[in-house]
Amino acid sequence: MVAFDPWDPAFVADPYPAYAELRAQGRVRYFEATDQWLVPHHADVSALLRDRRLGRTYLHRYAHEEFGRTAPPPEHEPFHTLNDHGMLDLEPPDHTRIRRLVSKAFTPRTVERLRPYVERLAGELVEGLRERGGGDLLTDVAEPLPVAVIAEMLGVPEGDRHLLRPWSAAICGMYELNPSEETAERAVRASVEFSDYLRGLIAARRAEPGEDLISGLIAAHDEDDRLTEQEMISTAVLLLNAGHEATVNATVNGWYALFRHPGQLAALRADHALVPSAVEELMRYDTPLQLFERWVLEDIEIDGTTVPKGAEVALLFGSANHDPAVFTDPERLDLTRADNPHISFSAGIHYCIGAPLARIELAASMTALLTKTPTLTLAANPARKPNFVIRGLEGLPVELR
Repeated sequence: MVAFDPWDPAFVADPYPAYAELRAQGRVRYFEATDQWLVPHHADVSALLRDRRLGRTYLHRYAHEEFGRTAPPPEHEPFHTLNDHGMLDLEPPDHTRIRRLVSKAFTPRTVERLRPYVERLAGELVEGLRERGGGDLLTDVAEPLPVAVIAEMLGVPEGDRHLLRPWSAAICGMYELNPSEETAERAVRASVEFSDYLRGLIAARRAEPGEDLISGLIAAHDEDDRLTEQEMISTAVLLLNAGHEATVNATVNGWYALFRHPGQLAALRADHALVPSAVEELMRYDTPLQLFERWVLEDIEIDGTTVPKGAEVALLFGSANHDPAVFTDPERLDLTRADNPHISFSAGIHYCIGAPLARIELAASMTALLTKTPTLTLAANPARKPNFVIRGLEGLPVELR
């Protein structure tokens, strides 16, 4: 277990060799540092994501004391109120009710209608990068595209969108392993500010409804009382956070991988028809969300080991996506990989509701970059963010040659 160290910069830089060691050691291992059971194999991760004996929360069945857990500190309450009322951290029936309402905004037809807007915006952002002769792919293209798209869907005014990423980054810090008190303080502050902002936006949309998703959620709430105001706020925050964090990181992780594999990049530049399979392979090769947690609601057994009720399992998406039992030569980047059942969008009832939109965004930015900046190259080696769970870069400096 020495190799698995999510606080070691060397591990964070490249966790995949450690995952190979972890898979070789067995199907489940207890990790004392985080009091979690690590699950590294694709088959187990996939099965447990669908297993109803596990849950994103336990509070629909047990009190903290009954489950052998301690309630969060009172000073963290704003973060937990915000987080615990979003569908990602709920179980049925509340999860089912909220997801059914939100799903109306993510039907294939609705998402497909966004494609021209996404492609136009991606083209404009890349054109700006081209005119400047390069820049930071993170801040110039990867961030503004998904932020603008999800904000447009929700009805966040353009002048307010600069507020979203800092709030999101502060809140998402709590999803790392053993977050510090300083991280918690930032998340609490962002939760209060984000909630207050959305409360005001909901009031404005209630007075003057539009065609946006927040107006739709208000209508559902007011018509048959299926959403509380807190659920609306938490849902909007979840969509804004999840709607861009993964896409931003998938974009920069993916392009950094392409720059380090010039043969694959050359093949992609020669044949843009590879874009769809390239998007899937890049999400597998360097997974933007490395770990997803579940609470064990009833005793489960994995390969003869009992993982008891009250425990927490850490499902290692990054490891599962490199499992040689599923992926031929998994350490090789292969943009033509046809059989690619990666689990970067999760599985089961918590499968990413925005996955079709994320795929459109990733394909749009990739196509625009291939078309408009065919000589794009890495200008300097990027710094990797110190986070383990949400895997990304501090920036990705690029230039045109």
